[in-house]
Amino acid sequence: MGLRVRVLAALDQGLSCRAAAVRFGIAPSTAIRWSGQRRLIGNVAPKPHGGDMRSRRVEERAADILSIWEARKDITLEELRAGLAEIGLAVSVVGLHRFFVRRGMTRKKALLSLSKGLLMPSSRTGPTS
Repeated sequence: MGLRVRVLAALDQGLSCRAAAVRFGIAPSTAIRWSGQRRLIGNVAPKPHGGDMRSRRVEERAADILSIWEARKDITLEELRAGLAEIGLAVSVVGLHRFFVRRGMTRKKALLSLSKGLLMPSSRTGPTS
């Protein structure tokens, strides 16, 4: 953030974006982008990075995912992924795994719980049996 402020202060003093980029050792496009961001948004804070960007799409179809899973609880994640692809939802096996983890259900525990006839949530403190 400090570098952004110094580059923009140099721009305010009349330096061009390219000259400021040379002075501070950054790409000219970076100085141009920061200047444009300040002009459009009013601040120069970096945008958030990372995070889960696709779970919203999967969560919108939670009923479809759970209905297929309820119909056949011994289904593998790959089989579930293929079934969802047939109804128009493209999701990865990892995405499905995260979907179940968000609900406190790991596939291993879900399969183990079938022998007991009920679904157990995963435990944060230790194994459940």
